[in-house]
This record gives sequence, C-alpha cells and structure tokens, in this order.
Amino acid sequence: MTASTTHTAALLEQKSQHTARGVLTAHPLAIARAQGAELWDADGNRYLDFVGGIGVLNVGHNHPKVTAAVQAQLANISHACFQVVAYEPYIEVCRRLNQLVGKGEAYKSALFTSGAEAVENAVKIARGYTNRPAVISFRGGFHGRTLLGCSLTGMSQPYKQNFGPFAPEVFHTPYPNEYRGMTTEKALAALQEVFQTDVAPDRVAAIIVEPVQGDGGFLPAPAPFLQALRKITEEHGIVLIVDEIQAGFGRTGTMFGFEHAGIQPDLVTVAKSLAGGLPLSGVVGKAAIMDAPAPGGLGGTYGGNALACAAALAVMDIFEQDNLLQQGQRLGHGLKEGLQSLQSRFAQIGDVRGTGFMLAMEIIKADDARSADADTAQKIIDACREQGLLVIKCGVQRNVIRFLAPLVTSDDQLNEALAMLERACSKVLG
Repeated sequence: MTASTTHTAALLEQKSQHTARGVLTAHPLAIARAQGAELWDADGNRYLDFVGGIGVLNVGHNHPKVTAAVQAQLANISHACFQVVAYEPYIEVCRRLNQLVGKGEAYKSALFTSGAEAVENAVKIARGYTNRPAVISFRGGFHGRTLLGCSLTGMSQPYKQNFGPFAPEVFHTPYPNEYRGMTTEKALAALQEVFQTDVAPDRVAAIIVEPVQGDGGFLPAPAPFLQALRKITEEHGIVLIVDEIQAGFGRTGTMFGFEHAGIQPDLVTVAKSLAGGLPLSGVVGKAAIMDAPAPGGLGGTYGGNALACAAALAVMDIFEQDNLLQQGQRLGHGLKEGLQSLQSRFAQIGDVRGTGFMLAMEIIKADDARSADADTAQKIIDACREQGLLVIKCGVQRNVIRFLAPLVTSDDQLNEALAMLERACSKVLG
C-alpha cells in the first residue's frame, strides 16, 4: 500500500512548501480520518495505527465518550484561563489525578499543556522546595524539546543539534540496559560517581527518571533500580520525579509505570494519553512539595484548558469502566509472543523488550558486537507501511522499532498487525 499521486501527494507537496524542515514526519502520509486503532489517508487507504500519536491515544482515536465529553464542554466553557477564574473540570482532573497517583496520601496537581511544560514545572517545583540548583537525568532519557527539556534529554541527535548552550546544573548518568551490559549495579555505581565527581548530593534538587525509557529505546527500569533511587533520594533530601508522560495511563499494564516497582514518587509528570488526543499535561505530587512555589509561580495561559480537562475526565472514566488495564495486559502478552516468535526466526531481531503493551524490538547487525542497524530498522518500518501498518523507531541509535497501539485494539487487529509485520520482516530480513 503506497500513497497515491492524488490528494496525499498534493498535501505532502504543500507540507514541503509551507512547514519548517525541522518538523519531521515519520511517514509520507497525510491522513483524513481515524477511529479506534485505524487511520485512513487522504486517498482512502486504511492503516493500522501502532503509533497512536506517539503514545497519546491509549483509548484510541475519537473514542465516543471523549468526543461526547468535549462536545458537551464546548457548549459551556471552551477557555477561560485558570489563572483568571477557576472552573470545575480543572479542579476535578486534579482531584482524580491526586487519587490515582497519591493512593490516599495528600497530593496536589497543577495542569499545563505539553509534556515538556510538565517537566519544566516539575523541576521548578523541586528547586523551589529544596532551594538547590542541580538536576540529574539519565542517558537515553527524553524529557522534551524546550531548552531545559533538551538539557535533560540524554541524546544528542536529533534533539540537541546546534541549539546550545544548554541549561546549566544538569548532569547525566547511565540508565540500566541489560542487553548492552549496563546492569542495575553498574548504573547505581555510576550515579555515586556523579555525586563524587560532578555534584554533591546536597546540591541536587531532583533526579528525574522514566520508569520505561520511551524514545531512548523502550527500556524498562528494573524494580531494584527504581527502589534504590527512591532510597537514595530519601537519604539526601532529593526530590524524585518520575516522568510518566509515555509510560502512564495503562501503557505498561498498570496505570503508571512506577507501580511495577512498588515505590511512591515525590512528583509525577503526566501528559500524552491523559486527555485522549487533546493537549493537556500535569505535575502530580506530594502536597508539601507542590505548595513550595509561591502564588503566581506556576501557570500558563492554556494549561488545564476546559475542553482538554473534559476529555481527561472521560479518559479516566473509560479506564474505570471499560477494563482497559486488563485489556492492555492481554494485548501486551499477545504482541510479545508474536515479537518473540519473529525473533526466533530472524537473527537481526536482537532483543524484544518492554512492559505491558509498551513493547519494542531492537534491530542489530549479524556480528558479535550486536551492532545497531538503524538502516535495516528503517527498511522494516517502510515495509510495514507498505503492508498497511504504521510503526516508528526509537533508541539512541534509532535502531529500535516501537509499538504503541491503542489499548482498544481488537484481537483481530493485533493478529492482522502481526501478520503485516511478519511479511515486512520476511521481505527485509530474508
């Protein structure tokens, strides 16, 4: 299946003419409509969407409950700015997030627009609470495209390019990756070396970590690693920020990825699937920490927009009423079995990993070093699109193919996608 020379080609030509080169589109497609786990391009060609807006659409495209909630809210308030007047949807989203994350403890929330905004504000809150300047993040981590987001992100390309100088007092340390020999023990030893050589722990405001690295390659943090981070941060008075922007809202089989380790973070950043496709993010954290900034220190004109809040409330209802966590666990099991079956056939699929329905396969060369093979990964992605399946890449060396299908994907759609993937792998890998 390829883009025709009609509407899609014309739109892509307009894209080339009118949009900045730096805004990359992973697939040469222009879509016209979407529903559930499916997309149709401008020429009517159907695709199974295993990208989901890069993890935004855990409840699927145009979920009827989300659509109805937004339509109803539009008739009342579309936007008022919460810094001017309060409105119920914002307050209710915060209340429910506090319950989901805090689990009975005193938590508070603040709402924003993008994941990068949530990260930036989490750092502001941590610095305001501790009166310390430094932040530690992890190599391979992704935390946004703003100046501080790029500074925290542990990948040079394509995110940092020539955009520096970057924000000061940000230090990077290795993240566990068993496949590449970085064990939990080695990663923790490296963190201690950062404390000894770069910044003393009593100068560190926060450590920010993804429970599963998203753009860094779908690497789950081992439970002992997150548990050790929790202990270290408590010992030194450091705020532990868990970035749940991609892993949150059922993607890993639990509502939040940190739950697999049995820890309780100080601050949690949420975005992506929070509002079913509408722009909404938040910082959810322990009340004493969240209240550190003085009035006026947090906010943003569009943060907690009423339409996005209505969508988020519908998303949380869907999780409560439609057993999406169990659905995601079951789908994840089926997808993992399918990927492992392909791995057993094709030596260039070096690793299959992930948690829940957040899974990926790493493509390598046929050598003893298991060298990253980004070119072959891209060929598989292109071959998948030709079959009618959309997937994208990740990983520091861009050789990992990730799968982020909506949790409402049907069993038939999953089986269809695996068949498409098998044909793509057979074509590329032989």
